[in-house]
Amino acid sequence: MAAATLVSASVAHADWAGHFKTLDTDGNGSVSRTEYEAGVSKLGLDPAPTFTSMDGDVNNRIDADEWAAAEKQTTAYSESCKSTNASWCE
Repeated sequence: MAAATLVSASVAHADWAGHFKTLDTDGNGSVSRTEYEAGVSKLGLDPAPTFTSMDGDVNNRIDADEWAAAEKQTTAYSESCKSTNASWCE
């Protein structure tokens, strides 16, 4: 059972990294607000973090470190949080 959990976690991580590459349409190593807004709905992230919540240095770009931090934030959401519209889930 632990192996299955480990495998599914690594697959989820690979998918998350792939999402970053998908969103980075110009290939410059960061995701702009425009790139994010144009592509996030196609990724099927539930819930999808807001661009503002990921842009820690407020430079209107999400770099790989900010994306990795967002992965931890998103995967930490509980099921009850995912099923509500409460502001604390955003």
